[in-house]
This record gives sequence, structure tokens and C-alpha cells, in this order.
Amino acid sequence: MGMDLQAIQDIIDVAKRLDDKGLVNAFEGNVSIKRDGYLYITPSGKSKVTLTPEKICVFDEEGNQISGIYAPSSELKMHRAVYEMRDNIGGIVHAHPAFLTAYAMCGKPLESKCHAEMIWDHKVIEVAPYGRPGSDEIYAGVKPILDKGRDLLLLSNHGVLSVGEDVFAALNKLESVENAAKILTIAKFVGDGKYADLPEEEVQTLLSL
Repeated sequence: MGMDLQAIQDIIDVAKRLDDKGLVNAFEGNVSIKRDGYLYITPSGKSKVTLTPEKICVFDEEGNQISGIYAPSSELKMHRAVYEMRDNIGGIVHAHPAFLTAYAMCGKPLESKCHAEMIWDHKVIEVAPYGRPGSDEIYAGVKPILDKGRDLLLLSNHGVLSVGEDVFAALNKLESVENAAKILTIAKFVGDGKYADLPEEEVQTLLSL
């Protein structure tokens, strides 16, 4: 099978939505899809709202770039490695949304005993150890977290990595958890550092679902 034109359009659509939501900018964030042996990924340093089909980088099964007028994202190594970590990953979004990235900068997992939907949908958002952007080290601590069935994690001192069976699932999870991080951060100030936690029995029930 040859290149999938729909995969290219999906990359463009997701990149635009990320930009519209303020989750990426021209220099930060990248999106990829792996489908039928081909890897599709956003180019390096290009505005996400100006992407067109010829700008999306496409790699064949041998790792050769067969389409795209620009160089790929500098995080290509990470995307390739993550696809090999679980066979149900079809799309990846890496971004630096403000609230989740603040947690990553602090090396602090995102967890809650007060936000029912956050607990139910996402459990705990763990932090992978720091690795230099663009290097092999950036994804060195990712697999142990993905092996738990988690689809979203923080990259310490860097940003967020979200995976899904397709790229839209990865995007939806990123949007959801960033909103939870925003709510919890605001609630901390509203409550002067305290939350109205759910009963512990309810927390454990939600964690088990």
C-alpha cells in the first residue's frame, strides 16, 4: 500500500485544533500517525495553522523520507520509539500546554482526590525522567508508564506525551487532562491550598474503574 492521504489530512486537522486551543505554537509540539507501515509527522519549526499536505513528512518502512518539503520534527526519534512500545498506538501528540507543562517543570505527577472525572478517566498522570529534547534519553522512561496502560504522561522539565489508537484519541486525552490540570490549579487558589476531597472509598472506587 502507498501513502494514505487521509492520514496526512488528519495530521493537518489535529495540528490546527492544537493551535486553535493554544496547546502548541510554531516552534513547539508535534503530531504523528503510524498507519500501514508509514509514519506521518509534522515538520520542524513550522506554524501548525499553515500546514498543507506537501509540508507533512512521510517515512516508509525502511525509514526513508518519501514526502514532505521540510525536515521532520526534531522529536522524530521519540515518536518512532514510542510506536514500538505498544502495538495499539496509532497516533501521538507531543505538546507543551501551559498547565500540564508547569507540572512537568516541577516534576510533579497530576493526581486528585477531588475531581471525579479526572480520577475516573485518567487515574494518575505520571512523570517520566528528564531527557534532552531530540535525544534518545527523552523517551527512556516512557515505556514503564505506557506498560501500565496509561496513555498520557509528563516528560520531566519538558512537556506532555499523549498516545491513542488514533491521533484524535491522543488529542482528546491531551485536551481533557490539560483542562483538569487547569481546574485543579485554579481550585488550589480558590480554596487557599485546600480541596474538598471525595471520600477515600469513592476515590478508590473511581481508581478501580
